[in-house]
Amino acid sequence: MMMKIKHKIPLSIWAIGLASMLLNISTVMVFGIAALYLKQILGVATGVVLLIEGFFEAMAYLVKLFSGVASDYLRRRKSIIVWGFALTVLARPLLALFSSFGAVLSARLLDRLGNGIQSTPRDALVGDLAPEDAKGACFGLRQSLAVSGSFIGGFLGIWCMIASNQNFQTVFMLASIPALLGLSIVVFFVKDPHEDEVTADKKPIRHPIHLSDLKRLGRPYWILMAIVLVFMSARVGESVLVLHATGTFGMDQSFSHAILILYNGMNSLCSYPVGYLSDRFGRYGFLCLSFIVLILADCFLGFAKDLSVMMIGVALWGIQIGMSQSMFLSLIADNVPEDLRGTGIGFFYLISSLALFLAGAIGGFVAHQFNQFATFIASGLISLVALLMLGIFYKKIQKS
Repeated sequence: MMMKIKHKIPLSIWAIGLASMLLNISTVMVFGIAALYLKQILGVATGVVLLIEGFFEAMAYLVKLFSGVASDYLRRRKSIIVWGFALTVLARPLLALFSSFGAVLSARLLDRLGNGIQSTPRDALVGDLAPEDAKGACFGLRQSLAVSGSFIGGFLGIWCMIASNQNFQTVFMLASIPALLGLSIVVFFVKDPHEDEVTADKKPIRHPIHLSDLKRLGRPYWILMAIVLVFMSARVGESVLVLHATGTFGMDQSFSHAILILYNGMNSLCSYPVGYLSDRFGRYGFLCLSFIVLILADCFLGFAKDLSVMMIGVALWGIQIGMSQSMFLSLIADNVPEDLRGTGIGFFYLISSLALFLAGAIGGFVAHQFNQFATFIASGLISLVALLMLGIFYKKIQKS
């Protein structure tokens, strides 16, 4: 049903988006070269590097769930976001000042903890602040600004490495600047609508945590999460795109970053327009379209005869990420009770992480048994199943 947009996006949501952009710039600058630093400078084995990365990423997703629940209980989302940003800011100089495996490990731990702590309360706060008729636009803007940070950070990381003559410590220290700016924006420009709420005796309001809250999230929410689990299982990962371009089409490894730049660029460009349009024309049509776009992306990637056709698939892959991510978050904000918004988004992130792990396992198995062409066919088939599920359960997951 078409709605007329009356509200402007609040200043606090712009601030959250800009802070997320700056944090992502810093993160990509650092951890785009962190694996190289561990391997080439500190002599850590590749297997250990991959093990560290996998462990900390899994930990970050678990923290996203707990920080969401905590933000519902404490009714203080901004305070948790500030702590998360502060940990990531602390991680940067730690890398720059101490050249040891322990320092890198500690910095990576702080960064992933900080990212996990701030992510879910941040998105829940966007849902709290967004006007009812502009939630899609607000989530889309936050997504566009955040992903643009990854896009910019890639270029800045390359430039800093060249300008510093590949001095890792210098790059790590320079990466502290955008992270610190992001923290400052959250502290001074983000307002939490719940931070002044107190009981009659001037004590902070708390929302007790009960297992019954899982039921209160609602049947439509859990049906949507089942669809999330299937759909996310079709995302075989950006690394597969890079391997496909370099291995199948002979792309020079020096230009492999072009895959991620195109992917993140299209993600950033489409998130806000799609979110805005979904406020006017409804979310499910755009969610359905994002599933179709992933199927088309898999067709271009799987059947490509040259690199230019494959790059169309990469662009479509980025578009579907931007569309689906903002739609899922907007639907959660629409349907989940306000006092459980952090919990709902936290479970979304946890289920997404399980699905992405499953996607990697499926993609790896299919590629090993057959080839990369078969990996994209499998991804397309899984996306088709998710599309069918969305069609079957559409009426049951509409906002009542």
